[in-house]
Amino acid sequence: MTENEQTHVQSSASAVTSTFPVLNMACASCAAAVEQTLRQQPGVCDATVNLAAAQAHVTYDKAITSPSSLAKAVEDAGFVLVVDAPKDDVSFITNYHKQEAGKWRNRMIGALAFFVPLMALSMWMPDIPYLHYWLWVLATPVLLVFGASFYKGAWSQLKHGRANMDTLVAVSTGVAYLFSLFNTLFPQFWIARGIEPHVYFEASAGIIAFVSIGKMLEERAKDKTNAAIVKLMGLQPRTVMKLLPDGSMQETPIDSVAVGDRVVARPGERIAVDGKVESGESYVDESMLSGEPMPVLKKAGEPVYTGTLNGKGSLVFVAEKVGAATLLSQIIKVVQEAQGSKAPVQKLVDKVAGIFVPVVMGIALLSFVLWLVIGGAGAFSHALLAFVTVLVIACPCALGLATPTAIAVGMGRAASGGILIKNADSLESSYRLTTVVVDKTGTLTEGHPSVVEISWIEALDEYASILAAMEARSEHPLAEAIVASLHGVQPCEVAAFESLPGRGISAVVRDETYWAGNETLLDEHGIEKSAMLQQDARRWQQDAYTVVWFASGSRALAVMAIADPLKATSRQAVAQMKKMGLEVYMLTGDNAITAQAVAAKAGIEHVKAEELPADKASFIAQLQHEGKVVAMVGDGINDSAALAQADVSIAMGHGSDIAMDVASMTIMSGELTKVPEAVLLSRKTVSTIRENLFWAFIYNIIGIPIAAGILYPVNGFLLNPMIASAAMALSSVSVVTNSLRLRWRK
Repeated sequence: MTENEQTHVQSSASAVTSTFPVLNMACASCAAAVEQTLRQQPGVCDATVNLAAAQAHVTYDKAITSPSSLAKAVEDAGFVLVVDAPKDDVSFITNYHKQEAGKWRNRMIGALAFFVPLMALSMWMPDIPYLHYWLWVLATPVLLVFGASFYKGAWSQLKHGRANMDTLVAVSTGVAYLFSLFNTLFPQFWIARGIEPHVYFEASAGIIAFVSIGKMLEERAKDKTNAAIVKLMGLQPRTVMKLLPDGSMQETPIDSVAVGDRVVARPGERIAVDGKVESGESYVDESMLSGEPMPVLKKAGEPVYTGTLNGKGSLVFVAEKVGAATLLSQIIKVVQEAQGSKAPVQKLVDKVAGIFVPVVMGIALLSFVLWLVIGGAGAFSHALLAFVTVLVIACPCALGLATPTAIAVGMGRAASGGILIKNADSLESSYRLTTVVVDKTGTLTEGHPSVVEISWIEALDEYASILAAMEARSEHPLAEAIVASLHGVQPCEVAAFESLPGRGISAVVRDETYWAGNETLLDEHGIEKSAMLQQDARRWQQDAYTVVWFASGSRALAVMAIADPLKATSRQAVAQMKKMGLEVYMLTGDNAITAQAVAAKAGIEHVKAEELPADKASFIAQLQHEGKVVAMVGDGINDSAALAQADVSIAMGHGSDIAMDVASMTIMSGELTKVPEAVLLSRKTVSTIRENLFWAFIYNIIGIPIAAGILYPVNGFLLNPMIASAAMALSSVSVVTNSLRLRWRK
């Protein structure tokens, strides 16, 4: 292990991750150079650079290095790492792309203003006196003024021993221009040798003009890849109406709101911070979070979230989360990190990008030499054209933009639809999915259970008070339903309490142990169940009710039927997944009879019931062992092990924080129909990435040999450098445009 690797390992325990805008990157080779520079710095654990987003995601140890040190290292490498960007760094990048698009538009207009008359003279007035001098005069401003950024960029890279797209453009146009200038000033050098002194001023100027057009279109397209994030950021109100202790209202900046402040949301206003409604009643549009168009009724005790749109009512709520802690801020953070992540296929692209420009320059030199050797008459002219054209047609931009633009657009569209995808790995895994395993409670069902009937062996108040006391200590949704059904019963004192995941709970009251849970729990302890209670339990199970038993240390005291209706969209979601070729399983801790009844209603044939949390994870592992690529969909703490085991983990947004932390995707609305939607979007995104990469690779594989003159011996065709420059510009624009299609693809 090297000293630098040791530093990385040691620093990882106390590492922080930050995102910084990166400026002046021209192509994939630039992104690779910035990434390599950052990774070589002491204290840096990891670094990824996104060309399309113009951002670097850096994990580093604050005790060893600092943002300013990282910025200095990147500056030394010839680029700019912005460490003092505003909090809204996506808007900063968006504005940067807009500014760059404006600069390239001006350069394009200027270049075309000289190039058009230059072409007119060369094509339609070949016999005018001093033509070559006129062409020289017109071409010079194009290269030295409007194309100056290419030469500056190439020089900057040369000083660091690297080459990028600027290098290709600068070398090709510079060689063509200088050769043409020599032939204009000293034509006799070639005439004396029986060679026509051709000039290529129009080619050098045309390359600058066409590449400028391509760069302008590329920057405009890049600006649109972050449209979803910018839209989400625009949902955050700048001011908030605070309710003061004296009952008056005061409009204050959003940054001044603290947890515990009372806030007023007037009709038609956006909710400014996350909180809980104290008074008032109104319908709130939460589509920006959940993707669901129907407004949600909010009243006292209901949560409200930043950026959601209040309807016609007025709400007073207490601020619970502000600033970066709000759900909207967390969503934006997740999407930003996801857009900056790299798909596994990007590893190949990065390797190619790192050597692309040097390889292309080598091919260009080889083409030049081969033409000189075997070119015959006009060998030098053909050699020069081939050299210039190879440099011009090669496009590292298309390779660098293929993956990140598709990921940025795909992640953004998912977020707009209420689907949070944490990283690009999840996208690729979702593309290969064969099996979806869904939890029952809260996933297939509403997750708001209610007790519909209780059968007691003895109607004793003391038992009811014990049951109420036990369930009040549990956080399980079924416990809440039981407590609600015992409304008015005074809980007694509980000496000891224990949660038994997947089975139920136990408690000690007055030196006697009591149990509440499934039938397996009672069987484990040899507890006797009366025939009457068992008969009631079987009848309820066949009706798809969840059955909960209550027992003392020796006998069953009661059995409860708990209804948790199937979500209206669950059957539709299951049907959609089957239509997509996915195998669907239901996995639950509930008893087999109830599980089968619920599964039948949902249209699921494969059921695993009475599973403990560890059993759920083992079942996922078993499916994986059979060669299946498995997604797990759940919402509770008891699902976290299975979620962690699955190839793709999907948490329902209303579920536990643990489940959401573990999951690679989160469905904000909790609607199961979003699962096939997420899988379909993942498939489209990966397909788009593959289309982009195919085009980028095929373009270069076909274009470079043609530019070198491989077709000349067959049909006498030698590619014009101007056409090559237009093709190069088109290749990168087409990749970004194809990625943008994801915003509308059905």
